[in-house]
Amino acid sequence: MVEEKKKLYVAISVAALLWFYMFSPWTNGKPGFWIVMSFSAVVLTALAIVFTPDRKELFKIDKPFFQIVGGVGLALVLWGIFWVGDKLSALMFDFARPEVDAVYSMKRGFPQWLIAVLLLVLIGPAEEFFWRGYVQRTFSKLIKGKNAPVAAFCITSVIYALVHVWSFNFMLIMAALVAGVVWGFVYRINPKTLPALIISHSLWDALVFVILPI
Repeated sequence: MVEEKKKLYVAISVAALLWFYMFSPWTNGKPGFWIVMSFSAVVLTALAIVFTPDRKELFKIDKPFFQIVGGVGLALVLWGIFWVGDKLSALMFDFARPEVDAVYSMKRGFPQWLIAVLLLVLIGPAEEFFWRGYVQRTFSKLIKGKNAPVAAFCITSVIYALVHVWSFNFMLIMAALVAGVVWGFVYRINPKTLPALIISHSLWDALVFVILPI
């Protein structure tokens, strides 16, 4: 148990350092945001696999059709939530749209089609595999008591939002919090939906960032 806790803290620390390097104004994700993001995705996936004792469970797919339909549906619903949220935040906060535009500026200098491919096949799957499949799942096992799954969901959602804090972009941090809460809640209800969440995260990333920008 102690060893599992150490591994979890190491993995989270590595993720925090990688996100700091990607988003902080001091590092700016050099040599390039998408290169560093892709590298981070590989590192986090490797950590999740190596640090998970029963790693075979992470690769089990229960009811494939349901996973696909559920993942696609959730991605579309989440896109709709963010579309509404964008309109409301623009009415309430003067800084909202400029901060959203700052996030979209990260696409500059990199082929749009390649960004979409990376989000669909590497970055999106890796993030969900790590944050829900490893971090939230491990917290659920380490925390004692009947409320362990709820506590794990809350802790993981907060950490997922906080690793984006070095962007100093309120809208990005809130976006991470909202999306993390949605995916984390679904995982809290049914951990067997991890494949659907991977599909949802990947498709939502590609939709909101490249295919149908908000």
